[in-house]
Amino acid sequence: MTTATEGPALVKADQTRNLILATWAFAISFWAWNMIGPLAGRYAVDMDLSANQKSFLVAVPVIVGSLGRIAAGTLTDRYGGRFLFTVLLVLTAPFVVLVAVAGEANSYPLLILFGFFLGIGGTTFAVGIPTVKAWFEKPRQGFATGLFGAGMGGTALSSFFTPRFVENFGYMTTHVIIAVALLITAGICWAFMRDSPRWTPSTEPAAPKLMSALKEPVTWQMAILYAVTFGGFVAFSTYLPTYLGDVVTYGYDLTEAGERTAGFAIAAVIARPIGGTLSDKVGPRAVTLVSLAGAAVMAIVLALRPEPEWPAGISFVLMAAFLGLGSGSVFAWVAQRAPADKTGSVTGLVGAAGGLGGFFPPLVMGATYNEQDQTYTIGLILLCATAVAAFLFTLIGLRERPAGRRRA
Repeated sequence: MTTATEGPALVKADQTRNLILATWAFAISFWAWNMIGPLAGRYAVDMDLSANQKSFLVAVPVIVGSLGRIAAGTLTDRYGGRFLFTVLLVLTAPFVVLVAVAGEANSYPLLILFGFFLGIGGTTFAVGIPTVKAWFEKPRQGFATGLFGAGMGGTALSSFFTPRFVENFGYMTTHVIIAVALLITAGICWAFMRDSPRWTPSTEPAAPKLMSALKEPVTWQMAILYAVTFGGFVAFSTYLPTYLGDVVTYGYDLTEAGERTAGFAIAAVIARPIGGTLSDKVGPRAVTLVSLAGAAVMAIVLALRPEPEWPAGISFVLMAAFLGLGSGSVFAWVAQRAPADKTGSVTGLVGAAGGLGGFFPPLVMGATYNEQDQTYTIGLILLCATAVAAFLFTLIGLRERPAGRRRA
């Protein structure tokens, strides 16, 4: 495959443009994907939902957003990122509006149904990683994929702005605004985004290619780690507004909880490209170990319910930073080790694991919520245990290998 078509200056401009477009498309689709979480308190009051019903509602969009990444990654290998970004953004838009229709009707079953398909917005991650990777040389792929991963800050945008939009513009209008933004972004991607000249369409049938990707050790090894790091981020981003409203130490309203959830997400967004860049310099294994150790410690700190504002704020920001570092380092590891012709498939499978890692914790938190004491101590202890297990797996079971080697 060729590395350029017009010369260094043009390639540099193309790299920058496509990285910016991919990151924004990822961010706005993640905003849409997280439309339910910031308003979960409203739905719980309007529909008289139990803790388990509320946690399931928040978690439902994660299902499609996770499993759909497998198909999205494989289709990206075949059709390219420009086409897939455009299609997925267009498909997500109507379900943003339908979620609002279900909310206006106070219909929990319809909210679950449309929330399920809202998860389409969460699949764009698996499109962006192979698209961005193809635009950059190997020494800068950790930086580029980490910067693209900062698009997960769409959850911060949603947490901060969605409750405010509802207050200022109205519930239905807010959802229409986001749907229109998705369609505008789709048009911009189609008009200005391009696939890398180094990218060539895969002609291998999808099913055998997925099976081949599953046989790669890098796939399931990185899937385990991403389920903890990115899964932890997704779980906190979607459930933190509920957590901050339920725990007696905090008891924030929707807007206050949204502000603090946005701060959490921003910290993770900033940390993610740092994790990717550090991985280029010191290796992804070391960065991942630091991330997992830090997450385990902070889970215990949060279980002790630090007082607002500064002790709690610093604790949540540190947790977000450690999860963001790990999310960046794991995908820098994927970029280093995944075979070039299977990057989309490996990305889809690992990304699905990360999304599913964010699906189950809200359910666990809802099931283990101590309504009498208004605490989530058991859930946070389980998070600590999971991070410790992933740390030991990385420390004992994984080693960094020279570039070009594909088998442990």
